[in-house]
Amino acid sequence: MKNKHLVKPDDFTVEEIDSIIELGMQIKQNPREYIKVCEGYLMATLFYEPSTRTRLSFESAMSRLGGKIIGFSDPNASSVSKGESLEDTITTVSKYVDIIAMRHPQSGAAQQAASVSSVPFINAGDGGNQHPTQTLTDLLTIKSCMKRLDNLTIGMCGDLKYGRTVHSLAKAMSRYKNIKFVFISPEELKMPEYVLNDLGDTQFIETNSLDDSIAELDILYMTRIQRERFEDRDEYERLKDVYILDSKKMENAKSDMIVMHPLPRVNEISTDVDIDSRAMYFEQAQYGMYVRMALIMKLLGISK
Repeated sequence: MKNKHLVKPDDFTVEEIDSIIELGMQIKQNPREYIKVCEGYLMATLFYEPSTRTRLSFESAMSRLGGKIIGFSDPNASSVSKGESLEDTITTVSKYVDIIAMRHPQSGAAQQAASVSSVPFINAGDGGNQHPTQTLTDLLTIKSCMKRLDNLTIGMCGDLKYGRTVHSLAKAMSRYKNIKFVFISPEELKMPEYVLNDLGDTQFIETNSLDDSIAELDILYMTRIQRERFEDRDEYERLKDVYILDSKKMENAKSDMIVMHPLPRVNEISTDVDIDSRAMYFEQAQYGMYVRMALIMKLLGISK
């Protein structure tokens, strides 16, 4: 995996993904054994779009491995504000660092950047397209909580049209055995046809009812209705609170079902769910740091 780029989850084989998940689990068990493995390495975090969890997760991951970080969290503070092209920015930055992580609001920007990067490039989210490190985070969370990545019924609820996290996770999980998806959304926010077409023979159903679906799920993946993706503000206001998971709904779920969410949440998960032992979304954020530590090590070709 050394020197590879990660633009979308299927850039890696299932075996490569499994090796990242395994290393992430080892790091989680003994994080202090990895505190100097990236000493002398430099990462660039280039965030053309606001982010809290993803940016800090990458920066925490590299810092915990002993490496250093440069970059920006506001493109207006970079030469982008002077009209520099994305290709020129990436070509230049890759002369300074050993690895790059980039978030961009434009779908397809990650592939564009990776095509000119001379160092390993990681897509930290490109518009409504892909978010592969969130997918790795989700896989590590599922493996840690459920002890498997097969034989699962996974409900994805909310914004399935613009939600890049569910697009990437659906594609990734469809590569494992005996997976069933339940896609729960209003008609306006259904899973895109191109994602459904990528699922191959994986079984799925589409519904608009969370109440009717929750009892059969092993995993419920909630998503935020994303205001920033809507051009029509009235449509956003109409749909923003269409699904709200609360403790009452959780009474109908399996005792070992887990609730996941890529965060940030707004109203889609009531705070009374936070104390439920099945709520895994804050732990999920921590798993994200461990899996990014593993990914950085793999792409740099570093072993403990």
